[in-house]
Amino acid sequence: MKLAFSTNAYTNDTLPEAVRRIAAHGYEGVELLGDTPHAYFPEFGADDAAALADALTETDLAVSNINANTATGYYDDAPPSSFFEPSVINPDPDLRAWRVEYIKRAIDLATSTGAPAVCLATGRPLPGTLPDEAYQLLRDSLHDILDYAEPRGVDVGIEFEPELLIECTDEVLTLIDDVGRDNLGVNLDIGHAAVYGEDLRESIEQSAGHITGVHLEDIAGGIRGKHYHLVPGDGDLDFDVVFDALDSIGYDGFVTLELYTYPDRPDEAAARAFEALAGYF
Repeated sequence: MKLAFSTNAYTNDTLPEAVRRIAAHGYEGVELLGDTPHAYFPEFGADDAAALADALTETDLAVSNINANTATGYYDDAPPSSFFEPSVINPDPDLRAWRVEYIKRAIDLATSTGAPAVCLATGRPLPGTLPDEAYQLLRDSLHDILDYAEPRGVDVGIEFEPELLIECTDEVLTLIDDVGRDNLGVNLDIGHAAVYGEDLRESIEQSAGHITGVHLEDIAGGIRGKHYHLVPGDGDLDFDVVFDALDSIGYDGFVTLELYTYPDRPDEAAARAFEALAGYF
């Protein structure tokens, strides 16, 4: 396993500067935020890509994942809880197509940076859209996305989250089986599994062979605790169990710390998280 840190903790910095600051803490990898203020794809141009490439070459960091869960840059004045809209299950075909194309641009960035995967969240069914209808829209969107990702050698990981259409391990594994595509998997957020009330060892072991990446954070209250991302050691999750389970299934990919809750002190969060977890690596 390799330890990475997401740039979504560094939203007060440019993307190249976030990469350099993460490298200074000893991480092997970096996850790139596919949203404002880092790589919001309608505005992420050739100069931005070149500056990112320079930072990655300078730091020798590998890219663990492109995080395309959100697209808040779509809004000039984002409404509350807009995080996942426009989503891949939006009933408006134009908005849904916009989001599918957005994910394809994330796949392009994965290709150019050597990232093995992109992750996306399903979003919530909007009022007037039944869950079964939203699920069919999700299937259709995913086939379009996977058709684009497959020849480029990029995996697509669904990140489940409580209150979204796909919100737990059983649901994401059912979706993977239903879609039936080799390059569809799960970006397994350990904290999300905990908040949903899952046994973390079981969630990891059930996901064996389907994990495109792992997101890690601590949760106060442990299982069924509050969904607020904390530096490991500040909450109640048992990381011995987490890493023992990952070892037991032979997982050898990236474990990425996702600590977007620390935008005003990201270096402190990155340093303390590295210190807390270095023994596992």
